[in-house]
Amino acid sequence: QVQLVESGGGLVQVGGSLRLSCAASTFSSYAMGWFRQAPGKEREFVAVIAWSGGSTYYADSVKGRFTISRDNAKNTVYLQMNSLKPEDAAVYYCAAGYYSGGYYPNQSSFVYWGQGTQVTVSS
Repeated sequence: QVQLVESGGGLVQVGGSLRLSCAASTFSSYAMGWFRQAPGKEREFVAVIAWSGGSTYYADSVKGRFTISRDNAKNTVYLQMNSLKPEDAAVYYCAAGYYSGGYYPNQSSFVYWGQGTQVTVSS
């Protein structure tokens, strides 16, 4: 069992930055992903990082603006979000699962999920 706790969400202006953190009770050998869900929309993939940290993959909508990283010594994964847009507003979830890298991940591959943190982008 892995417990995941996200933090770092909040209100930011368009063009601003936020860094989300996700603390895990244990990383084991899981890949870590970030997903988001806006009101009235399905949950969507944002970014993923393999266990080693050597492989990352991003949704096209965030590529070049968001950066996922992990500190395995601290059991923490981060999502640095820059140049935020109104369409980035959502509840952001981190998840732990299985991913080997280089392809768009399937949400069903993620076994453990956090409770989410709200990101609001004001214009």
